[in-house]
Amino acid sequence: MRDDLQDVVDEAARLLGAPATLEDRDFTLLAFAAHPLDDAGTAMDAVRTRSILGRGSTPATRRWFEDLGIARATGPLRTPADPDAGILTRLLLPVRHRGRTLGYLWLLDGGRTDPADDGDPALAAAVDLAARAGELLARRREDDDAGAALAALLGGPAADGERAVPLLAARFAGAAVALVALRPAGDPPPGWRPAAGAAVVGEEVALAVRLPRSADLRPALAAAEATLSRLPAGATAGVAEPATAVPDLPARWAQARTAAAVAAVAPRLGPVASWPALGGWRTAAALAAPDPVVVPLLAEPALAATAEAYLDAAGSVARTSAVLGIHRQTLYSRLGRITALTGLDLADGDTRLLVHASLRRARLA
Repeated sequence: MRDDLQDVVDEAARLLGAPATLEDRDFTLLAFAAHPLDDAGTAMDAVRTRSILGRGSTPATRRWFEDLGIARATGPLRTPADPDAGILTRLLLPVRHRGRTLGYLWLLDGGRTDPADDGDPALAAAVDLAARAGELLARRREDDDAGAALAALLGGPAADGERAVPLLAARFAGAAVALVALRPAGDPPPGWRPAAGAAVVGEEVALAVRLPRSADLRPALAAAEATLSRLPAGATAGVAEPATAVPDLPARWAQARTAAAVAAVAPRLGPVASWPALGGWRTAAALAAPDPVVVPLLAEPALAATAEAYLDAAGSVARTSAVLGIHRQTLYSRLGRITALTGLDLADGDTRLLVHASLRRARLA
């Protein structure tokens, strides 16, 4: 959306041949279009300089412009200059959507454009651009509200979560939703921000993706992959089962987080893993902790890795030896040491299940 707003500002500046600045209703800078200074240096004034350098305006500047009636303007408006304050005349195009003022598109045109000239095609096109900016800002506000509601539902107090349910229900309008959990690896790159409607929940990012068909997770998987493509290597994502009711989302969030955690430790399933594809990892994740009988094995990483590879291979000595790159006799020796260390016989089915799930649970921790 930031790029779309920048495009609006660049095009408005081109149409009217003037520096352009887009601010929201609170005078926070959203985008600006550079423009060369003329011989008198009139492409900049104190207000534009402060807005660009400080990403906003002072309360005094805001009051000065609001006293001119800009918040009530429904069409192009000329604001006067104030030489004593270092303010040049401006053309204001109010940024509105459905009768509400959401921001301001300013042009330092030196007074060349008549705001009342209905026959000026460049002005008419710029007014259309301001309306486009209004649509974008309205959508961003909706996305921000949805992100805040999602954060409240997944990670906030119960009362906040209950209040968030109607807003999210209205946003998804009965469609199936898949939650994506994103686990960044280190700090995100400068300028990175989560997708529209996303929420930061603890150290993870939650994204709710509307599904065109209730059982089709492909849109959610694609959204997760697109997000990861903009992050440093090592980030992973998990996708939960579809939910058809907003109150089900917290449980789906647990699924998505588990899938993202598994993707981080099981490369064959990552970097994006879905809950339905986790298989036995779901059983491991359900354990509160590894079984105590496996704890001695966890203290011997080489033996733990051998046991897990052996169990992944369904007890096949040939496949385990190939995966680990060791001789069969070395494998037999390690299996004997595992039994001596833990008292567990990996030839027993129940023991295999216990050890396999515990070893995987330990890796998730």
